[in-house]
Parts: sequence; structure tokens; C-alpha cells
Amino acid sequence: MSPETFFIVTSLLKIVAILFVVILPMVSYAVYAERKVSAAIQDRLGPNRVGPGGLLQPIADMFKLLLKEDFTPRAANTFYYWLAPCLAVMPAIITIAVVPFGSTLFGVPMIIADVNVGILFVFAIASLGVYGIVIGGWASNSKYPFLGGIRSSAQMLSYELSLGLAVIPVFLLVGNLRLTSVVHYQIEHGWFIAPFIGDWTNAWKWLLTIPMIISFLVFTIAIFAETNRLPFDLPEAEQELAGGYNTEYSSMKFSLYFLGEYAAMITGSAVIVTLFFGGCDGRCPDFAMINLCASAGSSFSRSRLLTFLSSRRFCLSCHPSLPLPLNLNLTLISSCHSITRSSPFINAH
Repeated sequence: MSPETFFIVTSLLKIVAILFVVILPMVSYAVYAERKVSAAIQDRLGPNRVGPGGLLQPIADMFKLLLKEDFTPRAANTFYYWLAPCLAVMPAIITIAVVPFGSTLFGVPMIIADVNVGILFVFAIASLGVYGIVIGGWASNSKYPFLGGIRSSAQMLSYELSLGLAVIPVFLLVGNLRLTSVVHYQIEHGWFIAPFIGDWTNAWKWLLTIPMIISFLVFTIAIFAETNRLPFDLPEAEQELAGGYNTEYSSMKFSLYFLGEYAAMITGSAVIVTLFFGGCDGRCPDFAMINLCASAGSSFSRSRLLTFLSSRRFCLSCHPSLPLPLNLNLTLISSCHSITRSSPFINAH
């Protein structure tokens, strides 16, 4: 197989896996989880009829939406009325292409498109989502959806500026816009949300925490606004707009709007984790190790501490940025011995 063919095949497999194994199931059960939480808050049962605990309710909802009558208002602009739901859902799905979801698998990078303008690609594609809402409200040829679309455009465009400004400290440190570089930087220097973990005496990292926490808070709030979630749900505003921009939609076109909203939530969460919480690396700062060393005398014997540290070898040896797993394992064990020898509390045991 030629390199070009291999690249195309692996890219298609990654797209199918992300879409049908990650995005769609997570959207379905995010809706289920939200309904369950809302029911608990309101002292209701929530979904409980289809499957154990209502776990098959998303599948039942899918068939219900597929089989419902697909109604198009007589006065609507048919072409744009059909186009709008697609414009709402596609940006959220396309954006996930530049977010790394792993290091490598059998030599294949676990990212669909590792472009060198990753975060700009995210902002550029995500900004197109407003067109689906505005065009849907306008094409329905009804005043309530139109008002909802106008309010949505004002909100979503306003918070894009906050999104762009919030990531400036991150990329000033990293030096480029590639999201994989952000992950590698955090592997070497710690999470951006708490860069001082593991290097407690470094005053520079404590000072760096201040702009990073501000960036994280601003970015998270702006993501809530971009995805129309509470308290930024003005585009829908059911209490005054009868559903907002999607009032005239039914069946699968209606569900595409919600698919786009929840897919945008998942993509936004993935971007937040990539920028501030280490991304796909999966290892948190060594809170557990720090706690173990601090309380070794009162809680752990030497053997239990050694067992804990040795159990971390698999994570270290699997990471591509650590080329000498055997040496690392030996270093880890020897450092563990030095910790235990230097602790009078452990020696007392």
C-alpha cells in the first residue's frame, strides 16, 4: 500500500471512529444524562421506560425522530430551510478534526488533521455555526424564529472575541498554534491550569498561574455562550420566543440542531482539556505521589509506596516522548528507594 493510500485509509477510519464511536454516542447519552439530572432536580423520574434505567431511551428517541412527519411551512424558503440544520451541525463535527485524542497507535498519529494553525482552524470553523441558526430563523419566514436567529447572531459573534483573547497566554508560551504542541508542552512543563504542581518552589510558575486561570475562566464562559447553554440560552428563550430559531422545525431537521449543540459542547470540552488540562496525555500532575510522600509515615509502609510508584511504569513507558522506558523504570524505582530511605517515618515501620 502506497503512503498516500495508507494516509487516506487511516484518515477515513479515524473520521468514522470519532463520529460514530465518540461523538454520536456521547451526544445521545449527554441528552440522557441531562434529562436524568433535570428530573432529579425537579423531583421526577426522567427516562425510565426503555431499557434498564432508561438507558435505551436515546435509541428510542432516534427512531421517533426518524419516523415523525417532516413538515415544511408553506411560506418558508425551502432550500435555505433545509440547508440551515446542516450548517448548524457540520462546524461542531469538523472542528474535532484538529483536536488530538491520543499519541500514536501502531505508528498512526491519533489526530485527524495535525495542522499548524490548529486553534485558528477551531475558531474559523466554529464561527460558521451561527449561519445555521440565523439562516434557519430567517428561512422559516416567521417572526418568532427570526427574532431568535437575530438574538443568536448578536450573542455568538460577541463571545468569539473573548475566545480568541483567552488563548493568547497559552500560545505565547508554546510558540506555535498547533494543538499537539500544546499537549507536548504540558507533558514537559505541567498543566497550564496549575503549572506549579511538581515544582512548588518555582516563583515563575506560581506567577504564571494567575493569567492561566483567568484565561481558563474566560474561555470556559465563552464556550458556554457559543454553545447556547445556560445561562446563555437567549437564542432559544422558550419562555418568550416559543422555541426560538427552531420553532418551525420538526423531525430530523429539528434533531440536527440539537445534535449540533451537543456536539459543539463535546468539541468545546475537548478544546478546553487540550489547552489547559494536558489534553490527550491523560496523566494528571502527581497529586497522589505528593500526598503519598507527605503522609508516608502515617499511612504507608515502604513496600506499599514502592508498589504504588512501580504501578506508574506502564503509563511512563507507553508515552512516545519517553524513549527509554527501561531506564525510566529503573530511575523511578531508584528514586522511590531514595524517598523511602530519606523518610524517618517509613524507616520506623
